[in-house]
Amino acid sequence: MAAGCRLYYITDRNAFPGDEFAKRRRLLEKVAEAARAGVDYIQLREKDLATRDLENLAREARQTLERVSREFLTTKQGTRLLINSRTDVALAVGAGGVHLRGDDISAGEARAVVEGYLSRGPNMRGTRDFLIGTSCHSVREVDRAGEQGVDFAVLAPIFEKKDAPQAGVTGLDVLREACRGRLPVFALGGVTLGNARACLTAGVAGIAAIRLFQENPVGEIVRHLRVS
Repeated sequence: MAAGCRLYYITDRNAFPGDEFAKRRRLLEKVAEAARAGVDYIQLREKDLATRDLENLAREARQTLERVSREFLTTKQGTRLLINSRTDVALAVGAGGVHLRGDDISAGEARAVVEGYLSRGPNMRGTRDFLIGTSCHSVREVDRAGEQGVDFAVLAPIFEKKDAPQAGVTGLDVLREACRGRLPVFALGGVTLGNARACLTAGVAGIAAIRLFQENPVGEIVRHLRVS
């Protein structure tokens, strides 16, 4: 479909069966699977976890990505781990960035946190190319995000979702308009293999999803989105 299409897996361990230990184990297995398949970004979006538990899981996810990277014997930047909302946790575990909610702190405030962390010394885990993404639900929000200096926006929901048919749908026309600016935009919400092509035609930088990646063999999804 598009070799340059970037792919963004958003986690939800509670969708996996079993107790907490089984859910975490399955999530980390899926993280490794996504990395091996070439997914560009993985957002750890486990909003119900206490800070300590989130930090422990995030550190395990980062270590999982590092192991996969070593398997390929390459120094090339691989899959980037992003943490939902918690810039402090992202920096503490050496993640590649943070994804801000629509009602979160601003990108400027997040960058100030990053700079303050890096100023503590050269041995801090923070990285100079720390990514900041944000959730948006309209063209205006995407434009404002670009003005605030985020690296990318995730626009949602593009399509109606089976479990939330009454939720307000953004739609392809809004997506197309949002993609006319300079800020890279990812499409999220009800995206399937059947409608992903329409998103790419609208000009998105990539596809973001939870179920599309989590409920299917990731390698097959990646091949369909990048080759077909």
